[in-house]
Amino acid sequence: MNDAAAMIEVSELGKSFKTPGGEIEVLRGVNFQICAGERVAVVGTSGAGKTTLMHILGGLDRPTSGSVFFKGTNLSVLRGSELDSFRNRTIGFVFQFHQLLPEFTAVENVMMPLLIGGVRRVDAEKKAADILAEVGLEKRLTHKPGALSGGEQQRVAIARALIREPQLLLADEPTGNLDSRISDEIMLLLNQMHKTRGLTMIIVTHNISLANSLDRILRIEDGMLTSDNLN
Repeated sequence: MNDAAAMIEVSELGKSFKTPGGEIEVLRGVNFQICAGERVAVVGTSGAGKTTLMHILGGLDRPTSGSVFFKGTNLSVLRGSELDSFRNRTIGFVFQFHQLLPEFTAVENVMMPLLIGGVRRVDAEKKAADILAEVGLEKRLTHKPGALSGGEQQRVAIARALIREPQLLLADEPTGNLDSRISDEIMLLLNQMHKTRGLTMIIVTHNISLANSLDRILRIEDGMLTSDNLN
């Protein structure tokens, strides 16, 4: 891959944790690049290091060694409010368990990142309602998570991840708790958002059909990148 075209550059990435039984190496010497607009699946067995890699790419965790550059910026040098600003401005996160606030409605959950960023409530609510309509939930704005199906909750989570118009969407097992039909619907939605919003997407998944529908598959095993294949 051409260095000049790379949005993300991962170089000799390593991550280890100290435990009472000794040091555990979770990632070892991982190298890859991702271009803007790519849809990349990260696959591997449980405990292979996929979620740790995702957290490091999103600035939620720091590597023990190596580096991650996003458009030339070394994420390891960002601290405090500068790192928070980068994440909020640049990256949207979708997790397996939605992480919606149960006491708030769908529209309130989606508008939360804008409110935290200082956007006026009336403007945040309008934008949240618009993006919920975009993901097919225009009739569910005032429903709380407990009144929504699993697929609907994941649509709310996707809307929340995209509300600040990120360049990069990181999704950790976004279909992990859904049946095959709903999983297919969520993947179609993600691909639609990718196309209409010009997203770059990195998706950790055990769903092989989902992985095969993307542009590229990175396989992580025992903390190492064992394959990097185009579909």
